[in-house]
Amino acid sequence: MIAATKTAARPLREADVRVELTASARRALDARTEPLLVEMELFFSCLIRKRLRFGVAPPDEVAPSASSAHPHLVVWFRPVMARHCALPNDAVLDELPLMDFPLERRDAFRPRWVTIDYRGGGFCGDFGW
Repeated sequence: MIAATKTAARPLREADVRVELTASARRALDARTEPLLVEMELFFSCLIRKRLRFGVAPPDEVAPSASSAHPHLVVWFRPVMARHCALPNDAVLDELPLMDFPLERRDAFRPRWVTIDYRGGGFCGDFGW
């Protein structure tokens, strides 16, 4: 069991999560000079929502490292919660004040895989268990 700490966000080791890149995502990453920062967010409120967030900076307490799947890829997992109940509308949720959600059994919630694609000029993808 993992005790709650100051921040719930943690960088992931390759042993923690399987990273799958499509050919188009790999080409887009090859063309980058800066790392692509990817947060796997698990949001707890009245409902639970998961999403990949691209280009967001990691919390100060997290020292992210490059993925072995690609040198320009940095991925981490962050469980968060809202201070009050909100419906899962991305426009509204993006404006809510969030706080880290300390998980007592972090391993039970930690994603096992993430897939990243590049379509229509932007990165997209999914993660799961």
